[in-house]
Amino acid sequence: MAVDGFDLDHHGDREVGDGLVDLAVNVRAGTPPPWLLEEITAGLTDLAAYPRTEAATAAVAARHECDPGRILLTAGAAEAFVLIARAFRPRHAVVVHPQFTEPESALRSAGHLVDRVVLSPEAGFTLDPSSVPADADLVVIGNPTNPTSVLHPADTLRELARPDRILVVDEAFMDAVPGEPESLVAASIPGLVVIRSLTKTWGLAGLRVGYVVAAPQLIEQLAAVQPHWPVSTPALAAAIACSTPRAAAEAHQAAEDFERQRAHLLAGLLTPYGDASGAMPLSYGVSRAPFVLVRVDGADRIREALRQRGFAVRRGDTFPGLGPDWLRIAVRPEPVTDAFLKVWWDVLG
Repeated sequence: MAVDGFDLDHHGDREVGDGLVDLAVNVRAGTPPPWLLEEITAGLTDLAAYPRTEAATAAVAARHECDPGRILLTAGAAEAFVLIARAFRPRHAVVVHPQFTEPESALRSAGHLVDRVVLSPEAGFTLDPSSVPADADLVVIGNPTNPTSVLHPADTLRELARPDRILVVDEAFMDAVPGEPESLVAASIPGLVVIRSLTKTWGLAGLRVGYVVAAPQLIEQLAAVQPHWPVSTPALAAAIACSTPRAAAEAHQAAEDFERQRAHLLAGLLTPYGDASGAMPLSYGVSRAPFVLVRVDGADRIREALRQRGFAVRRGDTFPGLGPDWLRIAVRPEPVTDAFLKVWWDVLG
């Protein structure tokens, strides 16, 4: 779907090709871990039975210390956005950009009119709640936001809540932030809908599993428009396995690893080989997610040159609010980043 020149259906997987090192897709390297694959494959003997969600729903609820009536399992976060577009009938829907384009695409596909609030790079892509129209009755924002990597304060997002408003917060990358300090997943806010994904930290993009956390009456509305048996038996096994204390500890360690690896990537992008005199002028918000957003002249040419040298990065011009001089680069372990940075500075000359 192309709207105002932005391809809302373009995603990072389209940048990846045979023989390319993937810095375009925001999935943790080296995943899924072996123990998780064992848990998923152990349930394959039950494929003759229709999937039952009760155990997985209870496991996710226990993970977030909430009532199971506040949880709806979905076939990834993408299905959650479709359910929102089907279940609710907003008069004035607003999507805060730059951000993941799937929510706007889902709303438009369902026939809703969508307005955009576009955050500026000069302000570090931070949100002023007053920029959201007061009459908006459905607002969508990512936290931390893809592609800007900005983590909005929870108190800032609380200011967006209204008694007659659905506030959708996409927290697909929140478990990549150590301690999840700005999460609203446990908040009691009227109209709040929090979306979570198991894709990013656990490497389950091909399995399609995520969930919604919201008040029971909102969960009932979303479930009413959801097809029967939307989440497969292997995906339900993954939801249970990823909700255990063991998984929480591994996710926390992965988040701390991301912090270190992201700092290494940013230092290398700003300063070639430690030589501050050659630093390129790049622009991005305060990065907190497992990817960084950079602005550099001739990004299209650079992206193609990187592909020719074996590295795939995500183009930025498909995100409303960005243009042809933006690239999103996934955080990877230091040896991969070092190899990329050598090519990056060679390409920049």
